Amino acid sequence: MSNELALLSIFLLSIFVGFEVVSKVSTTLHTPLMSGANAIHGVILVGAIIVADHAETTLELSLATAAIVLATINMVGGFVVTDRMLQMFKGKPKAKKQDGNIDTGNKDSGGK
Repeated sequence: MSNELALLSIFLLSIFVGFEVVSKVSTTLHTPLMSGANAIHGVILVGAIIVADHAETTLELSLATAAIVLATINMVGGFVVTDRMLQMFKGKPKAKKQDGNIDTGNKDSGGK
């Protein structure tokens, strides 16, 4: 019983410490942290695939499959969010001037 209580205490403390650390991160660091989290989810996905390979019962295989699906969704979603965040830092594309086709913005200059 003592071992389970110690593990539960560590788990609860890690939740509290993780929440406090993440809530104190400045907004400029969110994109690099998301990229790091995506790398961690890639490792989790590989681990879930290995567990699925070594599964012996139907319960183990179904839990491993669920872990693979959830890790994949989390990893792909993280990359999508990171890509959208990086798009915010790109400048607006400059309009290219085409030879002989300069738009003056005047709608009435159509030669009518």
